[in-house]
Amino acid sequence: MTQPDFPAAADEVPCVTAGLPGTGGRIRLCPEDFEVEEIPAYEPCGEGDHLFLWTEKRGRTTREVAQTLARILGIDTRDVGCAGLKDRNALTRQYFSVPAQSAVLGRLKDLDCLPESAGFRVLSKARHVNKLKTGHLRGNRFRICIRGALPDAVERASAILAELARSGLPNAFGAQRFGRDGMNAVRGRSLVQKPETVRAVRDRFLRRICVSAYQSLLFNRLLARRMADGLFGQALPGDLMKKLDTGGLFICEDAPEDSRRMETFAVAPTGPLFGHRMMRPAGEALAREDAILAEEGITLESFRHLKGDAEGGRRPLRIPVAASVSPGPEAGALCLDFSLPKGSFATVLLREVMKDGTELPALADEDG
Repeated sequence: MTQPDFPAAADEVPCVTAGLPGTGGRIRLCPEDFEVEEIPAYEPCGEGDHLFLWTEKRGRTTREVAQTLARILGIDTRDVGCAGLKDRNALTRQYFSVPAQSAVLGRLKDLDCLPESAGFRVLSKARHVNKLKTGHLRGNRFRICIRGALPDAVERASAILAELARSGLPNAFGAQRFGRDGMNAVRGRSLVQKPETVRAVRDRFLRRICVSAYQSLLFNRLLARRMADGLFGQALPGDLMKKLDTGGLFICEDAPEDSRRMETFAVAPTGPLFGHRMMRPAGEALAREDAILAEEGITLESFRHLKGDAEGGRRPLRIPVAASVSPGPEAGALCLDFSLPKGSFATVLLREVMKDGTELPALADEDG
């Protein structure tokens, strides 16, 4: 079987607002044009064996900040916790956690006088009972400036955002998930399909990034086909549905009723992050997922040798979004303010609004 080729960032997920003209313009002309603030799942309680550091970074990846914190505080990088990755070419605020050991506490003063070249600063510190782990966030707030847009960009953006509020946003993975020219997904496919290649990638962080990129690409492929078939706003028999308020999962047995519930964003169908422990849908939804696997020449068991790096999961195909637009600081500029659930990509919304000009730096962290 000839496998699909994907040298580019991802299969193209169509815009749900394709019938509305975009604003054009450019983003990320400077880090301050792309502000991201983490929405924590919980705030530090003020006591405990861990210290939460509310941190602002500029021009640095989350991993780079974690490594610098570890070096300054004299701990292993693995002892630094964070809830998600934030973009490099942006101004971002997020929590990191470190052990509240006496040796660490004695070095905290070194964080109060970081040089500008460090690329980050600690805004506040508070104790908590547990280490911060991946996924310990509700989402992210964004304030993004688009520059060089068309003269009527605010009006165009307003119409697009109104349509997205009605239709929902495709919960696709953004291009930065896949690395330069989509090569992380290519490496991830090799890691899944050729177990012997795992030994060649000793860095587990890189291995997980590549496998995740491959899982993400297959998710985008399924989402794109569902949208092309006019099924973005509908539930299918056998869909594994997610309750968007509680996160609970259930099999769709009444597609018309669940489609009505989708109109109010009470529920959403989920798509696969393929892995050896992934929950599976049924009926027509299962057939669609099996077709994706068959094209790649793999099964869920193909992920088993990757163990904890490829257990798999489910992700909503459609999410609600409420956003506002205002004129920017100069002629031809506009600002977007919105929040997204954890793991969702601001660049997907920007693509809907701009319709072009959404190229990202080659080395960018993923939203999360």
